[in-house]
Amino acid sequence: MKPVKKKKTEEPELEPLCCCEYIDRNGEKNHVATCLCDCQDLDEGCDRWITCKSLQPETCERIMDTISDRLRIPWLRGAKKVNISIIPPLVLLPVFLHVASWHFLLGVVVLTSLPVLALWYYYLTHRRKEQTLFFLSLGLFSLGYMYYVFLQEVVPKGRVGPVQLAVLTCGLFLILLALHRAKKNPGYLSNPASGDRSLSSSQLECLSRKGQEKTKGFPGADMSGSLNNRTTKDDPKGSSKMPAGSPTKAKEDWCAKCQLVRPARAWHCRICGICVRRMDHHCVWINSCVGESNHQAFILALLIFLLTSVYGITLTLDTICRDRSVFTALFYCPGVYANYSSALSFTCVWYSVIITAGMAYIFLIQLINISYNVTEREVQQALRQKTGRRLLCGLIVDTGLLG
Repeated sequence: MKPVKKKKTEEPELEPLCCCEYIDRNGEKNHVATCLCDCQDLDEGCDRWITCKSLQPETCERIMDTISDRLRIPWLRGAKKVNISIIPPLVLLPVFLHVASWHFLLGVVVLTSLPVLALWYYYLTHRRKEQTLFFLSLGLFSLGYMYYVFLQEVVPKGRVGPVQLAVLTCGLFLILLALHRAKKNPGYLSNPASGDRSLSSSQLECLSRKGQEKTKGFPGADMSGSLNNRTTKDDPKGSSKMPAGSPTKAKEDWCAKCQLVRPARAWHCRICGICVRRMDHHCVWINSCVGESNHQAFILALLIFLLTSVYGITLTLDTICRDRSVFTALFYCPGVYANYSSALSFTCVWYSVIITAGMAYIFLIQLINISYNVTEREVQQALRQKTGRRLLCGLIVDTGLLG
């Protein structure tokens, strides 16, 4: 007798979502208009805040999770979630800069507090090992807002010519192109046998395209990270390696989370949750790791930003503080707060100087590490293990890896 074929149970089709509907974190259909309804944690938090009672950390985390889940914008085929970390820079940066333009003392207080708040938020997220779009949003919005102030307040004064404006605009577009390239796959490692689905579609495409390619600069180290394919002591790069059969070396190279053997100088990023080839560090400004595949683009983005920023600062100071050198005008510009337009431009100049100084420090550290053929992760690891020596007031760290 022929076996009777069982009919497949047809699963009920879900109704299509309208532009204002979405599936919440509990798997239920919800509506954007009800974002403030039925939230016991938020009600409890407001009640305790009104009665001056302290909130438990667990309650605060549940409130933030609820807010981040319900903060959405209408979109085709369902409302899209908005990352809450991108909102503070869009709101606070213009407010702070305009307040700092009212008076010299307010400018000192605001421009001093901004780096402190940014560092505090960095250490807060870094300690929790969480990804955040705050710094990427702050960087991109700062670029756009500085360019907007330049067009609205500096260019109409007539001291900036069309060629100078074109050069500055080209620099801005080159920064965005370099950042876009630096945001791409930094060299993620994946185990083909595990079928890792934690990667994004663009990352999966890049990994499938490079599936069996050799790691650049490390012959014999492939994407699967097999022990048999590790480079030997005759490696032309001169990297010191132990035999493949060494249990200590195998334990160091094995990543229990990614379930693969890492090639030389690869490392697991606890924030991204994946191993990266020749990992340098996790950069919050691009919300991604800096590794083998995007290190050059990261250095290029820093260089173009420094040149463009210095050029824009020079043009602005030459416009609002005429007949003075750039360095003198930066610290002594009489009458700059008499006009609100020039005061706002001067405040934006000092904000740009602070950001440029921070990026210049990162760029300098990167150049030093490249000249010593070490990565930032190797430097920090040598300092933690007390095997490195600080030189030149800590700018140079001798890791002891090179002879």
